[in-house]
Amino acid sequence: MSIESTEYLLEQWGFWYRSGAGIPRYTSPSLALMRDNVGSTVPTAMITDEQADKVDRAVARLGKRDPEMGDCVWLHFAEKRTYHGIAKRLGIGKSKAAELVRAGVAWVDGALDSEECVFVA
Repeated sequence: MSIESTEYLLEQWGFWYRSGAGIPRYTSPSLALMRDNVGSTVPTAMITDEQADKVDRAVARLGKRDPEMGDCVWLHFAEKRTYHGIAKRLGIGKSKAAELVRAGVAWVDGALDSEECVFVA
């Protein structure tokens, strides 16, 4: 998988996350009526729930392995923060935030590739 396709998957995962897809919860009938008749401000994710779940697990593993890098990836893709916004939130420099996001994307790329590999003994 290329870094560009991983970035695309992460962007789509962010849309999926912000739209609330894949999260079972109670919805009142009146809320469902309003939701279904009012347009959403979040673009529709072009990712299946299965793909989004794989990305979600990879980002969660990254957060356990390197919390700062995981936070940067989460803030950039799930919360749609800019590098400046990430830097301000985490108290780091803008270039450091950009570096951590790029490194996090590469880590997620490797994690997703390793899930796809089948090892034969």
